[in-house]
Amino acid sequence: MPSVRTATLDIAYEASGPEGGPVVVLLHGFPDDVRTWDGVAPKLARAGCRVLVPWLRGYGPTRFLDPATPRSGQQAALGADLLAFLDALDIRQASLAGYDWGGRAACIVAALWPQRVRALVSIGGYNIQDIAAAARPASAMAEYRYWYQWYFHTERGRFGLAQNRREICRLLWQLWSPNWRFDDPTFARTATSWDNPDFIDVVIQSYRHRYGAAPGDPALAPIEQRLALQPPITVPTIALEGAADGVAPPPQADPDAHRFTGPYRRRLVPVAGHFLPREAPDAVIDALLELGAAST
Repeated sequence: MPSVRTATLDIAYEASGPEGGPVVVLLHGFPDDVRTWDGVAPKLARAGCRVLVPWLRGYGPTRFLDPATPRSGQQAALGADLLAFLDALDIRQASLAGYDWGGRAACIVAALWPQRVRALVSIGGYNIQDIAAAARPASAMAEYRYWYQWYFHTERGRFGLAQNRREICRLLWQLWSPNWRFDDPTFARTATSWDNPDFIDVVIQSYRHRYGAAPGDPALAPIEQRLALQPPITVPTIALEGAADGVAPPPQADPDAHRFTGPYRRRLVPVAGHFLPREAPDAVIDALLELGAAST
C-alpha cells in the first residue's frame, strides 16, 4: 500500500491504472473508507485512468505526523489535505469525485484552486458548508434525520461513538441507504478503518465545528475565511444525488445550480441512497468519462 507524506499527514492510498494516465482521485465520506470505490476504480483504470483513492484523516492507515496537530475534521482541513496530497505526488491537475466528507474536499479544491481540477463529480451537489448560516434551524424532519450530529455535540455522544462505533455506523448505513442490502463481510472490510486512533476526535470536531460549537485549527483560518464567502465552482461538473438518500433527500428542483458557474449538469439517481458509489458505481463512472476524465 503506497503512502505519501504532507506537512501534516502520512496519507495512505490505493493506486491503479497506468502511471502515465490522466489522474482521477476518488474521495470517501463518513462513515466509510476507500472500499466505497471498489465498483468504480477498476473500470476507470481499465479505461486508462491513473486512479488514486486515499483514506481521509482519521481513517484507516492515514496518520498524523505530530501529536500536537489539532485533530480537526473541519471542511478546511479536508480541502487542505486534498491539495497537499496532489502537491506531494506532483499532480498538476486531476479529475475529482467524492461524496459526503470527500465531496466536500473535492468541492473546496475545485472552488479555491480550480486550476488543479480538470473535472468534478460531486455527489450531493455543492458540499461546501455555510457555517455562518448553520445556527438557523432546518425543518423538523431534517432535524430528526440529523440526530447523530446532535448526539455528537454531547460528551455522551463522544463516549457512545468510541464505545459503539460499529453499531452506530451500521445504523447510519441502514438509515441513509435504505435500499442497499449490504452483507456482514462488506461492512467488516470498512469498519476496520474506524479503528484509526484519531477517528473519534476527528469526527467529533467535524460535527461540532460546522455549527460553531468547536474551534477550528488556527492554521486553517485563512481557508475557512475564503469558504465563508461560499465561492462558486467554475470547473466542469456533474452533480449526482441518490433519490433515496435517507439523510439528505434531494429536492426535484436544484437548489445548488447557482453555485456552479462553469459547465454543469445535475442527475438524480433512482433507488440509490447516500452511499451512491457503492449502490450505483456506473453512474459515477459514466459521469467521469462524460467529463473527459480518461482523455489525454
